[in-house]
Amino acid sequence: MPRCELSGKGPVVKNLVSHSNIKTKSTAYPNIQSKRVYSQALNSFVNFKLATSTLRTLEHKGGLDSYILKQDDKKLSKRALTVKNKIKSKLSRPPKAKTAKK
Repeated sequence: MPRCELSGKGPVVKNLVSHSNIKTKSTAYPNIQSKRVYSQALNSFVNFKLATSTLRTLEHKGGLDSYILKQDDKKLSKRALTVKNKIKSKLSRPPKAKTAKK
């Protein structure tokens, strides 16, 4: 079953209701795509299986880093959790000071 690695969106069971009010079970799957998303903190691309609605949300929130840091850990996949922890550790470290040459 396809599931978005960042938002946790997955298949949903729904009823198709006819004019005579007969209910038929049906399954709706999210539009899951494999995408490479750029992380500014890690300065590299990361591969994820994302719902297209999550891609639009990433653009709206300002990129992968800001979206994944605000996302709840319960919704994230194991791979997304490791990326989130890498981003947190990278942002918590102070930047390296450049030495001036004479």
